[in-house]
Amino acid sequence: MKKEKGLLLVLSGPAGVGKGTVCGALRKEKTAIQYSVSATTRAPRAGEVDGINYFFKTREQFEKMIEQDELLEWAEYVGNYYGTPIDYVRETINKGHDIILEIEVQGALKVKERFPEGVFIFLMPPSLAELRNRIVGRGTETEDIINKRMTVAREEIEMMEKYDYVVENDEVNLAVDRIKAIVTAEHCKRERLIEKYKQLVEVD
Repeated sequence: MKKEKGLLLVLSGPAGVGKGTVCGALRKEKTAIQYSVSATTRAPRAGEVDGINYFFKTREQFEKMIEQDELLEWAEYVGNYYGTPIDYVRETINKGHDIILEIEVQGALKVKERFPEGVFIFLMPPSLAELRNRIVGRGTETEDIINKRMTVAREEIEMMEKYDYVVENDEVNLAVDRIKAIVTAEHCKRERLIEKYKQLVEVD
């Protein structure tokens, strides 16, 4: 019987909404979902490890990856590049494994152009006030950068209609449960399974 391909899950939303926290919680639950590591030119935050949280690159290294078409998507966001290495994603899906991309909204929309069959999930904050509190709580951005992120967040929320699902990150454990429910439902979709099960009734 033909092997079912894995799902390409794309999780995005405004900066500070908790994408990394939700993905981290998914990994701790030991689901079968694999995590795709993005490349970036931003400096590592405290506790972040190269190759685990991100592939940290210089601008020169990143621009070489762009030139050689080694990225599924890439975007420049608040002065830094972010992108997704393409080979690992393709190999994982073809082996039948689900993979989740945690990326900015710009990058998600680029992925949708190349992989429209992906599952696109928009992670929402409970409110803009709460979003600002989370960004301030990081203690890593200046007031100017925080204001820029809030302006971008409003623009990104208006792009929600381009996504398949919206998950509110009011509580991390609830957001994780909602994403797991989405994955289960997607694996049961008729269009993903019809070719596989047609083989059951084919005459040799």
